[in-house]
Amino acid sequence: MDFELSEEQRAFRDMAAQFASEQMQPYAAEWDENCTFPVETLRQAAELGFGGIYVKEDVGGSALSRLDATIIFEELSKGCTSTAAFISIHNMSAWMIDRFADEALRQRYLPSICTMEKIASYCLTEPGSGSDAAALRTSAVRDGDHYVLNGTKAFISGGGASDLYVCMVRTGEEGPGGISCIVVERDAPGLSFGKQEKKLGWHSQPTAMVIFENCRVPVENLVGSEGQGFKIAMAGLDGGRLNIGSCSLGAAQASLDAAVTHMGERKQFGQNLSEFQALQFRIADMATEIEAARLLLHKAAAMVDAGAPNATRQAAMAKRFATDVGFDAVNQALQLHGGYGYLQDYPMERYLRDVRVHQILEGTNEIMRLIIARSIFRQ
Repeated sequence: MDFELSEEQRAFRDMAAQFASEQMQPYAAEWDENCTFPVETLRQAAELGFGGIYVKEDVGGSALSRLDATIIFEELSKGCTSTAAFISIHNMSAWMIDRFADEALRQRYLPSICTMEKIASYCLTEPGSGSDAAALRTSAVRDGDHYVLNGTKAFISGGGASDLYVCMVRTGEEGPGGISCIVVERDAPGLSFGKQEKKLGWHSQPTAMVIFENCRVPVENLVGSEGQGFKIAMAGLDGGRLNIGSCSLGAAQASLDAAVTHMGERKQFGQNLSEFQALQFRIADMATEIEAARLLLHKAAAMVDAGAPNATRQAAMAKRFATDVGFDAVNQALQLHGGYGYLQDYPMERYLRDVRVHQILEGTNEIMRLIIARSIFRQ
């Protein structure tokens, strides 16, 4: 059991931190205000290997581990939490193709996905099936050498902007066993998009419904085999949950650091805020909870890497705890800034808006508790 980062991990942590500081943080407020999707910045991140973090090297991936990814996403999130979260979603989509697709599909799509020349989105949620993902209704009916898709996906990050959509569709009976996974290109006939959603946060990534109306997709775009889609979706979410937890921690750590600096400069009642013991204790609790969440995330990532039997439960624990801690820490940091924290001149209010959704997506934190409880009671 070694809690120290390796020399390689420190190197790409520092590289991610520098990229976040120089290429993301200076522009994050502008992206947020103008709802800008920073495609060129995404491609610059991909030049550093962040477009296919745990994709195999033969198609241009970095072949890093889930633990490595948690370290990277924590640093990227300090620069722009919304943009870092989108990079996570792109990576989740890339990994599902790399892990489950046949060789022809891997070679066709992954080289351009890893450079982010082609941007990928993940399509599971529907208007009528959120937490109950196995109840999805989007159908894919075989017609010769194509599938014909009908249905709608909701809350899709990158909807209308991404080039590729890794979609969970129903090819068979009700329940998880009838779900398959297929890659749909943006220009596929019968594919359209809803209006861009107006959101509390995550303004630097577009969100829209993805609509299939007799959408024809080649059979060769099937990822894995028919009926394997739900397994693929859940496997992808194990990693996605770790990444989104790391994005919460990045925002939390940045907010904590800003609060400590502010408290050392701000004076009230004749002394710095940092000299008030009650506020010192608040900082101590925030730092402790962030560190505990980080350790839980790193352990969960190591278990997912190792294929441990309880990896899914551990990932759910880490996601639930890290996203709750992340939101609470950002909220506390905003409070410690007083009225300044509520201004857009400071990043806390943006961090707060961006991390709030982390408690909802990649499986709500209520569903995380359900996963944990079922594992404990073996239901």
